[in-house]
Amino acid sequence: MTRVLTIEDDEITAKEIMAELSTHGFEVTWAATGRDGLAQASSQPFDVITLDRMLPDIDGLEVVTFLRASGIDTPILMISALSDVDERIRGLRAGGDDYLTKPFVPDEMAARLEVMLRRRKPAASQSKLKVQDLELDLIARIAHRGTQKIRLSPTEFRLLEYLMRNSSQVVTRTMIFEAVWGYSFDPGTNVVDVHVTGLRRKIDPEEFPPLLRTVRGAGYVLG
Repeated sequence: MTRVLTIEDDEITAKEIMAELSTHGFEVTWAATGRDGLAQASSQPFDVITLDRMLPDIDGLEVVTFLRASGIDTPILMISALSDVDERIRGLRAGGDDYLTKPFVPDEMAARLEVMLRRRKPAASQSKLKVQDLELDLIARIAHRGTQKIRLSPTEFRLLEYLMRNSSQVVTRTMIFEAVWGYSFDPGTNVVDVHVTGLRRKIDPEEFPPLLRTVRGAGYVLG
């Protein structure tokens, strides 16, 4: 059974989330504070986490930042009433994999979690991808550029996998969004650009020739 950790201080919202996810076959553990959520996520394995952006003790951004710094790569869906673009960018840059604004349709939340989990599973037919001196191990979920190990968030991992499977081909933002996030592209969002920028910093350090390029007016190409 898929295990979900829901970090949410509002009891009514938490119960709604738990009820909805239970109908989809998820086993849900509730943490009412950021500290409790950190303790739960650090002490036992979960398949996915839903994280409220505004918590009474520790801000949701601090929670996700701490988890990523601790090496916990569990996919995280951030949930917040803060819907402006800057807040979404902050949540994604901190290490969140997706961002859902309140009020939301519970069924959409479940669908997004299912997509996050589905995208996390590597293709069984291939264990490694390689583009020049960049290598991605689909089983160990580790990337290397030359001898340098690259730490990736779950979303960065899926993004890099998609780019490597389509190396030397220009892929549009729409193609990337629908392949990595799994639902229809919203032309008003810059989530693709945010994650591509973050990924580029990691796989294209100054001492290496750049692999990930922007094709003006078209999209991106790796290789």
